[in-house]
Amino acid sequence: MENIRVSDIMTRDPISVTPETNLLECAKKMVRKRVGSLLIVEDKKLVGFISTSDILWALIKKTKKDLSVIKAIEISPKKIATTKPPASLKEALEKMKKFKFNSLPVIFEGNLVGLITLNDILTFHPEIYPELGELAQIREEEEKLKRFQKASKIQEGICEECGNYDMLNLADGRLMCESCREAT
Repeated sequence: MENIRVSDIMTRDPISVTPETNLLECAKKMVRKRVGSLLIVEDKKLVGFISTSDILWALIKKTKKDLSVIKAIEISPKKIATTKPPASLKEALEKMKKFKFNSLPVIFEGNLVGLITLNDILTFHPEIYPELGELAQIREEEEKLKRFQKASKIQEGICEECGNYDMLNLADGRLMCESCREAT
């Protein structure tokens, strides 16, 4: 895997949009092209990256009508991890693990030349699947820990604000029921 370069297996013509493309059009393009992300490109320069989770986040925060007004560049992360064509697959995979991304844009002399995805690597090197499975398991455990920490803040008891017996949340250092917590 160290002898194989990103340029050997990358997608050379990745699906992209302009910075002015609205989120509704981005979502439609993702569905039509069956991709989970789009690169935001202007004059062959990578200026952003948008994923289905970014669009879902916007949909939860805004209305469906707003999706036709919000531009892709407005919700794109400011920092984007990239790789170069001569990088080895191992280097690309390590970078994907480090940043918890499923794909990396490939940049050469400042221009976007391709995209390397976990799917590309798995198709070419299926024997690394157990290693990726371990990464997925670590992510799942992190999520479980976050849920547990959140749930451990909730308990039954007497509200320190109103004195009623209810499910309590820790707020401002006091245990309060939901209605008292919202009132403060």
